[in-house]
Amino acid sequence: MTEAVTIKNLSKRYGEISAVNDVSLSILDGEIFGILGPNGAGKTTMIEIIEGLREQDSGEVYVLGMDPRKGRKELKDVVGVQLQSTSFYKKLKVSEVVKQFAAYYSHHLDVDGLLNSLSLEEKKNNMIEDLSGGQRQRLTILLALINDPKVIFLDEPTRDLDPRGRRQIWKIIEKAREDKKTLILTTHYIEEAEKLCDRVAIMDSGRIIALDTPVNLVAASNAQIRFGVASKENFDCTELKKLSPIIDCVKKDVEYTLWVDNVEAAIVELVKYLQEKNNTFSYLHVSRATLEDVFIKMTGKGIDE
Repeated sequence: MTEAVTIKNLSKRYGEISAVNDVSLSILDGEIFGILGPNGAGKTTMIEIIEGLREQDSGEVYVLGMDPRKGRKELKDVVGVQLQSTSFYKKLKVSEVVKQFAAYYSHHLDVDGLLNSLSLEEKKNNMIEDLSGGQRQRLTILLALINDPKVIFLDEPTRDLDPRGRRQIWKIIEKAREDKKTLILTTHYIEEAEKLCDRVAIMDSGRIIALDTPVNLVAASNAQIRFGVASKENFDCTELKKLSPIIDCVKKDVEYTLWVDNVEAAIVELVKYLQEKNNTFSYLHVSRATLEDVFIKMTGKGIDE
């Protein structure tokens, strides 16, 4: 597949702070690429450099083969941008803002169709100041889509939306994937990245510390098995840890908790072990890692920290 975005050794400093530190990555044409990271990780700075809104100190960036610093006019018609924070003139109507933005491009999608897809058709004659936070957020996404872009940047697209509004945006993002668009998405909702993204980069202190599909990132993290046994015989954790898939073991009262790197193999080994001891499970509970577990393990922080 061809690359929609290419980043090579990208760096940006603010005084002593390295906001983006020698980042290199490629975003493929037609994929939804997620960027996760705690506050201050450098996500927004990197995205704004790719968009051409901020200039790097060093490194190279290409969007659809063009340098954003030099090809702004050409990129304008093929790139859509939804910023984390957008200001509108409050005394304009929604329809006036949309028509104003549509006029910036050489071509645009049907305005009424977009308003309908984002549940804003009933608000098109309302003033901007009368919109709720969620309605304003949907308007910013509409404006990012209005020129039918090939590459779309969405910075916290479902912020301030209720669960229904969030799922509505998910459907629009999934439709964009069907239309072969490339989407670069930053979000504080890890389940959103896990559901939508083809690949995810985890960023911390200006660096990419992990990059893979959500499935592969989760698969590489340790799962947890909790179990009890039918008899009251005690097993030593030291003995259980000798079983190859088991990384760690904790026993509390009559319950064993294991951390394993392969759930299926660990269960097979445990069954064999218990059979040799003429015992069996009284219960067994498996907890697979989530993308949030991976995030916390790699950054040592919650998504909002």
